[in-house]
Parts: sequence; structure tokens; C-alpha cells
Amino acid sequence: MTDAQAIVQFLEMLAAEGGAARNTLLAYGSDLRGASALLDGGLVAADAEALQRLGSEWMALSTTSVARKSSVLRRFFSFLEEEGVRTDDPSDALPRPGVRRALPRTLGHGDIDRLFEALEERRRDRHGDPLTLRLIALFELLYGSGLRATELVSLPRHALRGDRPFLILRGKGGRERLVPISDRARAAVADWTAHVPADQPWLFPSGHAHLSRVRLFQLVRELAAEAGIPPERISPHVLRHAFATHLLEGGADLRALQTMLGHADIGTTQIYTHVNSAHLVELVNAKHPLMDAARPAAAPAAPPEPC
Repeated sequence: MTDAQAIVQFLEMLAAEGGAARNTLLAYGSDLRGASALLDGGLVAADAEALQRLGSEWMALSTTSVARKSSVLRRFFSFLEEEGVRTDDPSDALPRPGVRRALPRTLGHGDIDRLFEALEERRRDRHGDPLTLRLIALFELLYGSGLRATELVSLPRHALRGDRPFLILRGKGGRERLVPISDRARAAVADWTAHVPADQPWLFPSGHAHLSRVRLFQLVRELAAEAGIPPERISPHVLRHAFATHLLEGGADLRALQTMLGHADIGTTQIYTHVNSAHLVELVNAKHPLMDAARPAAAPAAPPEPC
């Protein structure tokens, strides 16, 4: 099999099985074709020595670029082995630069409490105000379901049904996912929907289209200022990070979180495992079955003294 044929089949597999986005496929294809060119068309048959030479050719590139190229080639060689094109996987010879992913900005539970207290104060002061009801619905969906900003503002008017505690979204790469919707969020959306015309295509309309991401960003920062939170610390994406972080702190399963967030790669979700280490130790001590075995058995009761 030629390099060109193998690359096409690999990208087709990523598109069909992994739902990879078009831009991802273009980037992967570019990296693989570039590696093939450096090896004079011998990528499929490359051995460890050839891959070491390839790594030396990347020395002038940034650490991030080398890490990306190595990651793509590892997946490519794993694919070749799975398909029986090769009987071995030489990718251990590729460089492994120490790239540390930046932790996402997030908010503490106290920050979230202050935001929702500010929303409730608005509700009391502006009873029945449609814009307040809209803002409450937006925040309930951002923090309560972890939606991306684009997904949120472009929701169809009838995306949520009163009898269905979830919605189905088409996110990055055209991948569909099921997103649980809390009772609170459904109630907030129902309050807001009463003010949206029945023939309106968007749940959050604005002019002739839907609410823009820029306007959502502004609304989030305005409420943060009211709640006494520095506006530069918050954005719609920070609320999505808070959703993920707080679920993990509460003991949520990483795979379940990956599904809810719509991540194609579990590695992307694992960035949220920066949760408080003391909480994790407490979780292990409380939940691990060996902890019961490690605890000393209670001393037997002393026999009663003879009368």
C-alpha cells in the first residue's frame, strides 16, 4: 500500500468512526503528507530509525507542533497495525516533547452562588421582565448543561420539550450528543419561551437572527459585575468549565462527562481532572472497597463476669 492510499484510508476512518471535523482532517492529512515527503514516500514502511530521522527534521519546530505531529503519526501507525498493513508499530521512536496543557479557567462554588443570587435579585426587582427571564434561562443552560456558546445561542425554539429531560445537539465535527437538562433549566426555559412568538425559529431570537455570541459574552460579564466577580474572570466558556469541574468534584464519571461535553477524545476531557486533590483523597478513603478491609476489626465484647 502506498503512503497516499494509506493516508486516504486513515482519514476516511477518522471521518466515519470518529466523526472528525473537516479542519482536523485537513490538518492530519497535511502532517502525514509532510512526513511522507520527508521520508521519500516511505512512511508506511518506516522503521524506528526512519522515525528518529523524521524527529530530527522537526527540531526547528515548536514543542507544540512536534507534539501534534507525533500524536498524528502514532494514531496512523496504530491504524496500520489494526488493519493488518503492518505487523508492528514503530511509533515509540517518535519524539515525545513535554507539552503541558494549560488548565482551564474556572469558578468556585461561591462564585456560582453569587451569580445565581444576583439573578434571583433581578427576578425579584424586575418581576416578569422578559430580559431577566431570558438571562436566567441562558445561565441555567450554560452552567447546568455545559453548552458551548454557539450551541446555546443557536438553539431552535422547540429544542426543549417539557416532557423530555434532555436535548440532542449537533456539535463540533457534526457529532450528535445527548445533553441532560435539569428540572431547574427546563422551568427557566419554559418561563422564557412564553415570551417567544410561536413562529420564531430561535429560542433566543435577536432581530432577524438569534442572539450573538458577542452579546452573550457581554450579558455574562454584566451579571458578573453585579455579583461582585471581576468580569475578566468569566465568560460563557468559563461557565462550561465550571460545569465540568464541579461535576467531577461531585464524583461524576469521566466518560459520562466526555459524552455530555461532546469531546471526541477522552484526553480533552481529562484536562478537568485538576479538581481539588484533597477531595480525591477523601473520595478514595470513603469509597474504595479495600479501605474497609484495612480498618481494624472491632474488638470482641468481653465475656460477662460470673456472678
